Parts: sequence; C-alpha cells; structure tokens
Amino acid sequence: MQGVTMTSSRKWMFSSVRSKNEGENPFRRRLFSSFRSDRRDQRSEEEGVEIDKRRSFSDGGLETNKGVFLPGEDQQDMGAMKRFSTLFTSFRGKANKDRTSKEPDLPAELSPVEEKAKEQRYASGQFFFEYLVVVKPKKTIDGIYEPQIIYQFPKKDGMVRCQREAEEKTLKALTLFCFPEGVNWAPLTEYPSETFSFVLTDVDGSRKNGYCRRLLPYGKGARLPEAYCIISNVACFGLFSKIFDEVEQRRKISMAMIYPFMQSLREAAFPAPGHTVNIKSFIPERGTEIISLTRPTDSWLEHVDFSTLFRCLSDEAVLKVFAAAVLERRIIFIAEELGTLSQVIHAVAVLLHPFIWQHTLISIVPEILIDVIMAPTPYLLGVQKRFTDQVSDQTELLVVDLSEGRTETFIKCMGDEDTILPHKLKDEIKQALSAKNEKSSLEELNRVVPEAFLPFFIKTVGHFAKYITRNGKDKRGEFQRTNFCKAIESKGTRRFVKKFVQTQMFDLFVQEMEQRPVSQDGTGYFDKKIAEYQKKMREKAKKH
Repeated sequence: MQGVTMTSSRKWMFSSVRSKNEGENPFRRRLFSSFRSDRRDQRSEEEGVEIDKRRSFSDGGLETNKGVFLPGEDQQDMGAMKRFSTLFTSFRGKANKDRTSKEPDLPAELSPVEEKAKEQRYASGQFFFEYLVVVKPKKTIDGIYEPQIIYQFPKKDGMVRCQREAEEKTLKALTLFCFPEGVNWAPLTEYPSETFSFVLTDVDGSRKNGYCRRLLPYGKGARLPEAYCIISNVACFGLFSKIFDEVEQRRKISMAMIYPFMQSLREAAFPAPGHTVNIKSFIPERGTEIISLTRPTDSWLEHVDFSTLFRCLSDEAVLKVFAAAVLERRIIFIAEELGTLSQVIHAVAVLLHPFIWQHTLISIVPEILIDVIMAPTPYLLGVQKRFTDQVSDQTELLVVDLSEGRTETFIKCMGDEDTILPHKLKDEIKQALSAKNEKSSLEELNRVVPEAFLPFFIKTVGHFAKYITRNGKDKRGEFQRTNFCKAIESKGTRRFVKKFVQTQMFDLFVQEMEQRPVSQDGTGYFDKKIAEYQKKMREKAKKH
C-alpha cells in the first residue's frame, strides 16, 4: 500500500496512491486511512508536512510490530472488517512458524564504515535498490505450498531487536504480493515469466517500490516458480524490467551469478532523468559485459507503460475509465496476468496528472485480501480473473475486464460514465489519441498520451491561480471556489468542474497551491503548460 513509531515498530501500507485524513467513519479509517478533514479553518501550521505524507502510494494496511494486518481499535466493526481480522490473524500465525531454508552464501561483507556510507547514499535516493528478496512456494507439513522468503540480499545487520523483528515481518508480508494466489501452487513444467509492481508507503510519506519477476528456474521436470522482488526508493518500472531481464539470464546459469550483478548495481549511483549508468558484469563464456541503464527524461512518466493500457482497451473504453477515475469512483480491473493488472492501474493513475489519486490503490489484490472489494470507499483494484464471480456481486462500481477473449469489457458500470466528461473536451482527447497506433513505441506513447489528457485539465481548471488570493506576499493563499466555478463560461464544463472540485485529488492540489511561496508561482510543469495554452489563446484572439 499507516502510522508508525519508528523506535519500536513499523507499519507499511501496501501499494499505491493514498492519503492520511481524519474525521470519517471508523471502517474507512481503519481499512484505508484514506480521508481528510473538510474543515479548512482547522489546518495546523504543520499542514505542509501532512500534505507531503498524503501525496503517496499505498495498497492496503499492514502493521508489522504485532503482526496484525489492517488493524482496528474499535471492537464494533462491520462484518467485513471482522473477516479481515480473522484472515490476517490466521495468516500471521502461519507466517510466524519457525522455518529453515538453505541460503546461498552472501558476498563479502563491507566494513561498518563502508556500509554506513552506503546507507547514507541510499537514504538520499542515490542507490538503485535497498534489497533483493527471493520468494518461493515451500511445502508445509499440511501438504500445501506456501510462499516463503528463501533469501535476502544484502542482509541488514546492526539493528536492535525490535527493528529486526519489524524488518522480518515486513519481508514476510511481501510474499502476499509476490504470490497473491496464496497456497494454490504445485510443481510446474511450463510457466511464462512475468513482471509486476507494487508500492509500500511509510508514515512519513516516503515510498518503497516493489518490483517482482516471477519465473520458472531453468531445468527439467516439474519444479516450483520463484519470485525475485526488488525493494527500491525509485519508481521506474521500465528500468527495473531491464534489470530483471539480466537477473533472469543469470538465473539460467546459476543463482550464484545473480548476486555479484546485484552487488555491482547496488554500488552504482542512480542516474538523473535522461542520463545513463553503465554496470560491469561478468558471465562465464561471455566475459565482462557493460550493461547500460537509462532513466527516462520525464520522471513522472518513468513508472508507466501506456502500451498495455491501450492494447487492452479501446480509446473510448479508456475515456470511460478516466471519467470514473477523475470523480474518484470504485474501479476494479480484471485480468489473468499480474503484469497486465499492475501496468494498467499505474497507467490510469498517471492519466490524472497533475492530480494524484488519494484513495486506496492495490494493483494486485492477494487472495487473502479479496474482501477489500466490499469496501464502501473509492479504490482502484486489480483482481485476478478467477475472482470475477465475487466481483460481479458488487454494486455501484465500474468493473473492467482486461482479459483476452472477453465477451464484454465492462462487466459492471454506473451507467453515466459516458456523460461525465464535457462532450467537446472528450472529442478533443479522442482526436489527440488518434495520433498513436498499434506500432507506436513507448517514447511515442509517452508523448501522445500526456498531450491528449493534460489539456483537459488545463481547459477545465487551468484558471485556478487567478482565484487564490493572499493578504500579503508571504501569507497563505485562500482559494475562492465559488468564483472559480462561476468563471467557467461553458455550462457543460461548469457542471463537470463543480463535481471535480469536491474530489480529494483536487482538494489536495489546491491546498498545495495555497501553501506554495509566491516566488514559485508559475514554475511547475502544469503552470508552464497553462501559460503556453493561454499565450496561444491570446495570439488566436488577436488574429480574429
């Protein structure tokens, strides 16, 4: 995916985009921690810090100090919440059984001084990753195959007992997302490798991204798949997919070949946007190779792959999903492949730029968490195909089938999705999207798609800065919501904006603009695009 006391415990939220808010019903607060205060006159001087915490990704709750998932303080929970408690308590009990497994030898240990220096570099975001975890189904005494961590690189030493216990429980929880199918595993002879991702969010708003590559080890006969999971501060799906390609090539030779490569990677400084880093790597019979890893120029697009979204859905279907997302509705995506689910959900979230989804987002819902679909709050969820019947029982949501050979794309819908967006602006997005085709490269899609959707927000709410008033240069601004809406001439656009300004994503955006120093006005990416559009409109007006 939330609070934490770092001195004695740690709580991670699994997955992606959500916020800390106050003052809503207990079920929603305990399940998602995804609410806000509507009383704007009660904001504290520390609100800027709170906003930073809220601009984050998160999937579902996990409290690691006591091993209780999605905890609740009140005993008068709803039935679904009670089921969550039972499910997680059961899982926690199984996860805590003492298990032993053979682990490959670690590379040479670094001196305390060297390790401390590296930890400082990583804390500043310069390392590629924090650690690599290998997860594999292991047969239990009950005769079932339960995913377990069999290796972690590097081992973290020097932690006090409570920190070590919290770290171990957090790592064990990763098995939920590496193998969301739960215990339904058996040895296989064929299994196509797949890559997917999730995000962990700490209480201070810092994010740790989880990248997974599941594969079947090279060999003969039936064998169990393995999941290689990288935890990193960096959100860059494409780059880590390339890293996994190298990991998979080395796994075909020997697991021992993976760790020198990961050590070299961990020692390398992470490149700035648009730059490349070269990693030296040795492979028997091939010698020393140079692996080039390039980071995309636009950092806000480096965690997304639009090709999967537009391969699975038509432009019209994408617009329907966008309409539901922009009004913060409950949306569930269904597919067989884990990679499809994670890529599509992250792509949909990026379509909202410069706004950020402020509710629960779980790119891949583990089987043990499936009851989350009953939550009454907004969410973006990725659910595997075999749970379609359970999803179909829900009401007042949008259910999108991404699987091949589907009979219908929208299994469930509210019925008004086609009328949410202003008709003229909707047609403009469709026209802009026509610039792409099935053969468009990732670079072309990263240009065409933002150019199609960003103007929608420029034309609907791009005049926001004019309606933030200040009593002094260094004073906090105040957004004039009523006058802002009245300033819109088009009735259709005004009708949409009146609904959009009630969303949490818009509320958070405005709060940040109110707190932004005057010296920074007009310096952001969205501000510059607004200025370009307004200049274009003025020039057009002069010609007429």
